[in-house]
Amino acid sequence: PSSTMASWNWKAGGTASTNEDGSIDSSVSANTDAGFSIVAWTGTGSNVTVGHGLSQAPELIINKSRTLSTSSSQWVVQSILWNSASDTNILYLNGTAAAADDTNVFQAAPTDTVFSPQGGAWAGIGASGENYIAYCFHSVDGYSKVGSYTGNSADDGVFIYTGFKPAWVLIKCHAGSSTQEWAMFDNKRSSYNLVDDYLYADKNSAEASGSDRELDFVSNGIKFRGPGGPINVSGRDYIYLAFAESPFKYSNAR
Repeated sequence: PSSTMASWNWKAGGTASTNEDGSIDSSVSANTDAGFSIVAWTGTGSNVTVGHGLSQAPELIINKSRTLSTSSSQWVVQSILWNSASDTNILYLNGTAAAADDTNVFQAAPTDTVFSPQGGAWAGIGASGENYIAYCFHSVDGYSKVGSYTGNSADDGVFIYTGFKPAWVLIKCHAGSSTQEWAMFDNKRSSYNLVDDYLYADKNSAEASGSDRELDFVSNGIKFRGPGGPINVSGRDYIYLAFAESPFKYSNAR
């Protein structure tokens, strides 16, 4: 039987080139205007720094082994939104757990030139001879936004100012619950408000709608319209990654 698919795509900088900013070389395709780079490197079994090719520190990095078995390799997510420069809190894109400190994965928050995978203690990020990939993002005015907010459980929910009308958003509870999914919304599957068609990045379940997982994409941000756990429970802290419908400093309302 036929299936209906969704695909979201980010353009980096074309053919990768060698980056020597870190203690080991990396292979980087970077779109500095869009605040996005793809980074490949090979683990050494020791602590290293890896050049990311962007013009400022990434606010969100998604990392994955390209060669290890599933049991040894997870989609590791680092963000500096809740970290000091020396903290090592992480999330897993393939899981629902809240952020937790793990010094076996990262040594420190990223800088404007490098990020710092740990070597050896956990094979999913720095094992000798293993190949890794990272997707690095930072906010760009009028185009993208990495941010955080606290839910309020109200139908008249939290408003997030992004400075643009979103086309796509990924949301994760990083504190307050250890069982919340990574929820994804976009303006192609939900072509008008309410935006209530969602998929989960950490599950293989089909698209669903409603269940208090509802929001509006407005001209300058996101307005939540329900108390659903993945997006707007009172007292829980959330992280999000959003991209604009029109990649300009100002966008028009629907």
